[in-house]
Amino acid sequence: MGFADLLNDVGGFGRFQWIHVTLLSIPGLLMASQNLLNNFTAGMPGHHCTIPNRTSIASSQNISQSEVDDRELLRAFIPMDASGTKLSKCTRYVEAQWHLLESNASVIGHQANFSELETEICLDGWTYDKTEFLSTVVSEWDLVCTLRPMKQMSQTIYMGGVLAGAIIFGGLSDRFGRKALLIWSYFQLATLGTCTAFSPSFMTYCIFRFMTGMAVSGVILNTVSLKVEWIPTKSRTLVGTLSSFFFTFGQMVLAGIAHSLRDWRKLQVAVCAPFFLFFLYSWWYSESARWLVLNRRSDKALKHIHRVARINRKPEMINLSFQFPLYLFLSTKPSSDPIDLSPYRFSTSFAYYGLAMDLQKFGVNIYLIQIIFGLVDFPAKLVALGSLTFLGRRITQGTCLLMSALMIFTNIFVPTDMQSIRTTLACLGKAFTSASFTCIYLFTGELYPTVIRQTGMGFTSTMARVGSMAAPAVLILEEMLPALPSIIYGGAAVVAGIIAFFLPETLNIPLPDTIEDVEEKWASKKLDAEKQAKKEAVALREMKKGAVEGDGEITGLNAL
Repeated sequence: MGFADLLNDVGGFGRFQWIHVTLLSIPGLLMASQNLLNNFTAGMPGHHCTIPNRTSIASSQNISQSEVDDRELLRAFIPMDASGTKLSKCTRYVEAQWHLLESNASVIGHQANFSELETEICLDGWTYDKTEFLSTVVSEWDLVCTLRPMKQMSQTIYMGGVLAGAIIFGGLSDRFGRKALLIWSYFQLATLGTCTAFSPSFMTYCIFRFMTGMAVSGVILNTVSLKVEWIPTKSRTLVGTLSSFFFTFGQMVLAGIAHSLRDWRKLQVAVCAPFFLFFLYSWWYSESARWLVLNRRSDKALKHIHRVARINRKPEMINLSFQFPLYLFLSTKPSSDPIDLSPYRFSTSFAYYGLAMDLQKFGVNIYLIQIIFGLVDFPAKLVALGSLTFLGRRITQGTCLLMSALMIFTNIFVPTDMQSIRTTLACLGKAFTSASFTCIYLFTGELYPTVIRQTGMGFTSTMARVGSMAAPAVLILEEMLPALPSIIYGGAAVVAGIIAFFLPETLNIPLPDTIEDVEEKWASKKLDAEKQAKKEAVALREMKKGAVEGDGEITGLNAL
């Protein structure tokens, strides 16, 4: 009897599993808020150079606010940008140019002389438009003009924390258990995430975001393991996909909270403080019995199994002091490498955050586009559910990545003025990468054996975080060549999509518990393939032999 059979004996996917999966999934509503928070806390509001005493200067020229509105008045102080349609964000005139307030015809006449007017950088800081955001870290610490790359850098630093957390928490979870590390991760995220809202400087803000990112990795990795290790084989696909809808819905929750608050400090508290509640109820979770048995703590594993049987209303199993299938688990750990999922973990995350982390570029209300990006995930994940169930993990993963690349590449050739088409293609690309993410977490948990599941997931998650760190940094290349980021995102997705087709299939296969399980499984498949090849070779030789004999008979007949 294997552990999968044991789960079925204590209720299969029963009452305990429903409660367990639901409580583990609820924090997913705010996990999207952590990863995509930079879109709002570091939103780029409209801005221009601050003009000190602008009203008094205008009054000295006998110009009143009633005669000229505020935007028109700014034209005397702020030059136009390269497009000639918007005010410059980073320069101002050294001296006020009152003649520019004349009629449009006069302004056109002066257009040729604009470049000759003396300008300077924003010596007195910037004035920010508060229509879309009341306050962001950009307006708080003037991360504009020469400091504009710092906006993307803050997200890269956060993803660096997620990467560090994947490395640290992945190994610690295999050593100290899933539950303990998950409880700590909730506490760390709640505490440091809330403290981020009180950052006195940008440097402090980045440090807190880095530490918060570490906690996010701890939550994600241990949540996935605690789910798959308590779920029967046949339920994994459905449960994994439905759980991912919490993250999808969380994207819309983020848009609603951000729109209602519009202040980065309040928003930071709103999406982090609830983790104190998750920390409190996380003590109810049951530690993974698989992990306990593999770490020679079978007595505690038996207690958790009895607890699950009691909650699932299987009284005949509660007092049963049967022998665990320990002989299946208690094997030495050979020094072999686990299946490498790094390339497409990197590329999926790379393409996903490349699309999702710069919503302002679409020219649509940022709160609306965030909701749209969340909505497209629902049909995408339903399609992924069907594909995962009937076609398997390998085909689903590869197809989603290639389709995502197709959408990204197509968008390169769509003119910038066709904004609705560009937004539609971006949404489709994001939908395919979201479906890929649904498959990736399920696939990763199924491929790695229990003894190194967290370490393995931590390693591949590390590569995913390298991708998510690189994604905002690549956006900076847009200033060199607008199409370059899309070429890089799409190219990475193509490479990973092709590699995914060569991975082993795990549909309806029980979770491996030791590395020997993995080696024996794929060794037996290799042996079967070799036997089949030998059979085909023998059959081919027989056919050739028969053909030669047939030719001899025909030759003899012809001679007669």
